[in-house]
Amino acid sequence: MTSIESMLHLYLGQLIIQSPNLIFNFCLGFLWLVFAWKFYLSYRQYRIYVNTEKVPAILESIMDQETLTKARLYNIDKSLYKFVYSIYSQILVYLILVNNGLPYAWNLSRSILEHYGYKGNYELSQTLLLLNLSSLFFTIIDLPWSFYHVFVIEERHGFNKYTLGFYLKDKAKKFVVMQAISLPITALAYHIIRIGGDYFFIYLWAFCSFVILFLSVVYPDYIAPLFDKYIPLPESELRERIEKLASSINYPLKRIFIINGSQRSSHSNAFLFGIFKNKTIVLFDTLIDKSVLDVSTLFENKKEDESKDESKDESKDESKDEKKDNEDKIDAKKDDKEKEACNAEEILAVLAHELGHWKLSHTIKLMTISQINLFFTLLVFGMLYQNEKIFAAFGFYNEKPILIGLTIIFEYIFQPYNEILSFFMSAISRKFEFQADAFGKQLGKGEELKSALIKLQSSNLSFPVDDWLYSAVNHSHPPLLERLEALGKSKTE
Repeated sequence: MTSIESMLHLYLGQLIIQSPNLIFNFCLGFLWLVFAWKFYLSYRQYRIYVNTEKVPAILESIMDQETLTKARLYNIDKSLYKFVYSIYSQILVYLILVNNGLPYAWNLSRSILEHYGYKGNYELSQTLLLLNLSSLFFTIIDLPWSFYHVFVIEERHGFNKYTLGFYLKDKAKKFVVMQAISLPITALAYHIIRIGGDYFFIYLWAFCSFVILFLSVVYPDYIAPLFDKYIPLPESELRERIEKLASSINYPLKRIFIINGSQRSSHSNAFLFGIFKNKTIVLFDTLIDKSVLDVSTLFENKKEDESKDESKDESKDESKDEKKDNEDKIDAKKDDKEKEACNAEEILAVLAHELGHWKLSHTIKLMTISQINLFFTLLVFGMLYQNEKIFAAFGFYNEKPILIGLTIIFEYIFQPYNEILSFFMSAISRKFEFQADAFGKQLGKGEELKSALIKLQSSNLSFPVDDWLYSAVNHSHPPLLERLEALGKSKTE
């Protein structure tokens, strides 16, 4: 423990660890430094959007001028929104910290409990109430920003599929589900820290690892269906070919689902989940071209049943004429996106890429890195969470609440470490994406994967040109041109 403490002293500095004011100023200064760095990177990428008005010569064979213009305008709008939102978020956090927002919120939760007759030591109840209040506060103040992003930016560029009623219900449902999951986990973690002794961080790490594994098992079957509809892919040529592809590499496929992602957005995707011998493939309905499978008919029966229950709620938010207009807009957007969906060969190529992540053990490798990082951060937390100077730096002079300690250490003390780790994790992720592409090519899907990547880039209005520094820091996936170039190389290159 002594050697690690020495390393921490080197990191924080001997003067900083001795002075609450210096600890606070260090955290606040680094917060602004990270903000300025990320803002600068975003501005570099914004200039790429603004200045790239014509299709670069290298892209002329894969992109037309209309698609580039649409992607350019979409990303300019998103960038301007992110500039304003990032400034707002930074100022909000700054004001909360400099005005002792953390002690105020902690004391407010205590006052509420005392008002209702709580007496004695009730730190756990105070912790859970504070989590509820803070979650509700940030959900409410973030609502206008989310609303603008969905109903203005996404709507303007043809991606939004939300109606107002569905949007509000979705938000409320997510809030309730998140509280139902996070509060019991927080309570159990609190007790582990309290009764675990000097080596509580080992037990806490084991508990967190179990929770991650448990949620990965139950989320797809019991939580995700609360928000999206999962329908088994019916018997068809596409299903047979997917099963044959999975069997060719011994992927233990058990289920294939289609998810109605189009109820929220026109963006396309596909993913795998499951542990051990119980694997599942999920395709977004927006990914599948109508010539391969008429996905819309699969959801019609459920929509008809639910429309009867939802009609009363929807009528509160919009008239019958408004509802019809919304449905017409959704149909028009769907028709506009269908031409950019993938055919059977391209869908198989996308899945070959995803199966490559499994075959090359990318998920296990990333999970291993994550577990090592989790153990390390909990170890350091165990050494720092009782440090009076750290608590005093953020306005806590007479008490050291566990939740507050977690927030301070993981959000602020660990800032430099988190930024460095994030950069290296993005670099590892990009390397894995190249390897998964190469695996798909080995399965004979190279040309189809190139075609699918171009379609997905186009349908999602992703901009094909990136600033090299912005991409290196922010992108977990390589730029399209780099992936196409790598797929075009022979094995000997």
